[in-house]
Amino acid sequence: MTLANKEKVIAIISNGIAVYALYQERGNLPENTTMFDFILKAVPDEIKSELTPELIDEVFEYVSFAHSS
Repeated sequence: MTLANKEKVIAIISNGIAVYALYQERGNLPENTTMFDFILKAVPDEIKSELTPELIDEVFEYVSFAHSS
């Protein structure tokens, strides 16, 4: 089974959120780095066309809800 580009982007966003939170907790983020900027740097160029701020927000909401229940 091969993942579609949108599925790949969702996986990268989810991972990016987790890594961003970990770096933030440890104080290892470069100054003025937003979560969006952090995730944008993690997405390979060939699938960046699938990345939108709305998708990042949707994945963030889902991950936050899943971890809070």
